Amino acid sequence: MTKEIRIGQVTIGGNHPIAIQSMTNTKTEDVSATVEQIHALERAGCEIIRCAVPTMEAAESIKDIKEQISIPLVADIHFDYQLAIAAVENGADKIRINPGNIGDRGRIQAVVDCCREKNVPIRVGVNSGSLEKELIHKYGGVTAEGLVESALDKVSIIEGMGYHNLVISIKSSDVLMCIKAHELMAKKSDYPLHVGITESGTVYSGSIKSAIGLGNILYQGIGDTIRVSLTSDPVQEVVAAKLILKTLGLRQGGVSVVSCPTCGRTRIDLIGLAAQVEDMVQDFDLDIKVAVMGCAVNGPGEAREADIGIAGGNGEGILIKKGEIVKKVPESELLETLRWELEHWQ
Repeated sequence: MTKEIRIGQVTIGGNHPIAIQSMTNTKTEDVSATVEQIHALERAGCEIIRCAVPTMEAAESIKDIKEQISIPLVADIHFDYQLAIAAVENGADKIRINPGNIGDRGRIQAVVDCCREKNVPIRVGVNSGSLEKELIHKYGGVTAEGLVESALDKVSIIEGMGYHNLVISIKSSDVLMCIKAHELMAKKSDYPLHVGITESGTVYSGSIKSAIGLGNILYQGIGDTIRVSLTSDPVQEVVAAKLILKTLGLRQGGVSVVSCPTCGRTRIDLIGLAAQVEDMVQDFDLDIKVAVMGCAVNGPGEAREADIGIAGGNGEGILIKKGEIVKKVPESELLETLRWELEHWQ
């Protein structure tokens, strides 16, 4: 079991639920745009948000952003230790740094001292793309062992300064390497782990890579916070993360949608309908399963394990509850019929 670390009002590690993170893709200096995106992420279920801090203006903007959001904010820092200090002074709940690119020991010490004063956790982040040349040479390339050694070396620097309020992140775009690195790290450290497959790609490929990588890691009981990194709207990252956690039984609540593949019996736009249902159910805080089926022949049977479902026929469809057909409606009314049922669910 990992040690507990508090990030703003969210505690990770120990027996606490795995927290879902995402990262804004707005310019942090643009406070209104950044706040608007964070609000959308909050509504989707994001529990910790990270913002890039490449400039002093961005660091100073954290204060205004924090006043308008309700989830913890992590400042993402590279190279300039003064930005880390400014971010903490302006209210960042956690900072993400790679001590290897912050500078000499004196600069790292200045950041640690500032975090200690404010009791702000430091996430020590190491990516496969930034692995030190000596470790690449030692292990004959970028490896899981090298990632773990690099991260622990950096952790030891901060521990040597008397600070232990830390979170570790070791990421790679290589899914199998990432899995192995987390397995190794879990045996060597009890600090909370932020888990993700970095640079995983678009919604399609990135979600698949993340589901495989995070699924393997989380199923072993490893990981305390997660981010699904996608080249897309960050809201999609949160949606994917929630589904991964629910699939593993690590997150309860929310509407779960199941839908059948299309086949020659399908006489409705099942693909479009399923997508509309999946989007619609995000508005409902219900712990139920909804089925979307393509034909009235097998629909009731296939939807029997769902709480409610719809199945299409030829120009019409049926509403199913607990495996029983309760209503037949025109195809054009299927979606709204389902919405009404969800709005009046008891």
